[in-house]
This record gives sequence, C-alpha cells and structure tokens, in this order.
Amino acid sequence: MEIAAHITAIQDDGKLFAEAAEMGGLDRDVPSCPGWDVRELVRHLGMIHLWAAGHVAFPHEEPDYESEEDELAAFAANWPELGTFWPDDDQLVDWYRRTNANLVDVLVSASPDVPAWTFLEAPSPRAMWARRQAHEIAVHRFDAQEAAGVESEFDSGFAADGVDEIVVAFATRKPEFPVDEPRAMLVHASDTDDRWRITPAPDGITTVRGDGPADTTLTGRAADLYLAMWNRGDDSEIDVSGDRDLLDLWHNNVRVRWS
Repeated sequence: MEIAAHITAIQDDGKLFAEAAEMGGLDRDVPSCPGWDVRELVRHLGMIHLWAAGHVAFPHEEPDYESEEDELAAFAANWPELGTFWPDDDQLVDWYRRTNANLVDVLVSASPDVPAWTFLEAPSPRAMWARRQAHEIAVHRFDAQEAAGVESEFDSGFAADGVDEIVVAFATRKPEFPVDEPRAMLVHASDTDDRWRITPAPDGITTVRGDGPADTTLTGRAADLYLAMWNRGDDSEIDVSGDRDLLDLWHNNVRVRWS
C-alpha cells in the first residue's frame, strides 16, 4: 500500500474508533484486551499516536531514554496541549481525536526522506510509521467496536497488508519460538490470493511471501486472517487444516506489546 492510503486509513479508522468508544462507554470491558476497559484503550492509542508523531516530527537516532515515561514526556513537551496524561473522562475521546489529527498532520507534512528512527523494515521511515499506525489503530478500532457490540469490516487489500506486517515484519523479530524443530504454516487469503509461508523454529520465525509445503494451512478472507494473525476473534471464519496446535502456539507467543 502507498503511504497516502495508510494515512487515509489512520484518519478514517480514527473516526470509527472514537465513535465506538463513545457508543460503548469508557467503563466497558474490552474482551480482546483482557484487563482493559475502553478508557485504557483510548488512553493507550492516543499515547501511541503522540509517540509515533514525535519520532517523525522530531527525528533522532535510536532512543536512549532511561524509560518509556521519559520518552513520552519528551514528546509531550512538544505538544503541551496533548501531553496531559490523562484528560478527564468527559474530554478523553476528544483528546484522542486531537492526537489522531496531529499524527495525520505530521505524516502528511513530513519529508519523504525524513531520517526518523524505525524498528521495522520498510521502504522509508515515513512509510514505516504510516503503516504501523494504520494497523495499530485498525486493530484497536476492532477492539473498541467489539466492546460496543458493533461489527467490524476491513477492506481486503488493507487487511492483506496487515497480515503482511505481522507475519513478515513483526513475527520475524522474535529470537525464539517454543517448537523442537522447524514447522511451517501457510496463510492463504482467498479473496486477494496473497500467500505467506511462515516457519517457526527454536531460534525464531522466518516468513516468505509465497507458497510451499506446510504442517498447517490457514485459508480465508484477508479480513478474517487479519484478525486471526493479530490474535483477534475466534478463528471461526477461517479454514484450518493440518496441525491446529501450531496456530495455537502462534496465538500464545506472537503478540505486539507497547514495551
């Protein structure tokens, strides 16, 4: 996907996220994020938007802050009207909307070759941050909508891009995986015909875009695979053939966390 499409997704999903947060109420539990209510979800996503915008707007080398709190404080100082943790409940969703708009403005105005720090492979730092934030908010938009009892929908091309990010960019960063020998899992998006062959091994995960023999094969619409690979939903909309245990190992061990 192009950077402009990711930025549009950030803007569009931001509106849907905020609407779902208001609809469900801040006290409602978020089933896909155990231990969180919607209030915590809104706080988290606004904070992540501020953090991402700070890296792009004020580029620097790899962060050397002593703690995540110090890093956030530094970025919050650049936008004091957004850097209050946390706004009162009656102002929280509007605060989120402003962090989203700030992120969009930063990404739109950033130089194509902005030398921002990154942590995932991408054609450019600007491309990485736009893609990362687009899928950060899309997944949490699902969380907020599920909490509010609203059905989520995803464009098939965007969903396939999100599968690609988790299986190619994120999962391959893991230094180990709890299997005794290499195993293979093939993920096939039937509506876009994208395929990924994921090979978990004791020393980590490798992924190639394409076909090949597999111990486990997942087949379904890109949108359903998107949720499955990001550990959302119950996998009921995808076909799982072969060793189901490998998918369960994925769910238990491939997770993206703030830290």
